[in-house]
Amino acid sequence: MPESASRPQRSTNERYSVTLVPPAVEAIAELTESTGLSKADVINRAVQIYAYLDAQKRDGADLLLRQPDGTPEKVHIL
Repeated sequence: MPESASRPQRSTNERYSVTLVPPAVEAIAELTESTGLSKADVINRAVQIYAYLDAQKRDGADLLLRQPDGTPEKVHIL
């Protein structure tokens, strides 16, 4: 993901304690199994992807997925 030039990069890690809803717990379990990544890596990547998509949305971009048959599908992230 591209780094935003306007945000300073933190030089230290931060620890957070969060309560996850069951669908998020399931998604993390599925992703750790399918990717071989740790829970921390999965969560770190998810947050970075969400930040990137949010920035793109604010800039007016649309997120499209191409289905196997070639049909584009617009994705809405609330």
